Amino acid sequence: MTVVVGVDGSPPSRTALRLAAQEARCRQVPLIAVSAYEPPLGKPAGGYPIGTLHTGDDERATTESALRDAVSKELGDQADQADLRVSEGLAGHVIVETARQTHAQLIVLAASPGKPMLPGTVSQYVLHKAECPVMLVPIGSPAPQPADQPKGEAPR
Repeated sequence: MTVVVGVDGSPPSRTALRLAAQEARCRQVPLIAVSAYEPPLGKPAGGYPIGTLHTGDDERATTESALRDAVSKELGDQADQADLRVSEGLAGHVIVETARQTHAQLIVLAASPGKPMLPGTVSQYVLHKAECPVMLVPIGSPAPQPADQPKGEAPR
C-alpha cells in the first residue's frame, strides 16, 4: 500500500507533494512521487543542427532531475523517504499504472492552474481510471509546511 503523487514541478504540484507526504506519514505507508515525460517526436524538419535534438534519455534525465529537486526542496529531511519514479508516457496513464502496481491507497494531484474547480485532462483521466481514491488539491489551498520547518517560519 502506498500514496502516489503526480509531480510536474509546478507550484500547485509542489503543494500536492507536501500534502501527499503528510498523508503517507499519517497512513504509515510509503510515498511514491511520479513524473512522466513524453518521448521526442522524431527528427524535426528544417535542418536543425543535430546538437539541438533531444533524445529520450535527455528527456528522462531532465525529468528525473526536476523531480529530485522538487522532492528535495519540498520535503527537506524527509525527501529520502520518498520513492521517485520517472516513466515515459502520458502523465495520467503513468500515474494510474504506478498506483495500480503499488496497490496505492490514495492518489494526490494538483488541480489545473486557471481551473481550480475543474479537473484538467490528466486529473480527468486519473479520476476515471484509478482503482483507489483520488485527492485533487485546489489551487491556493493552504500548503502543509515541510516536516523539517518549524511552525510559524516562512517557507523556503
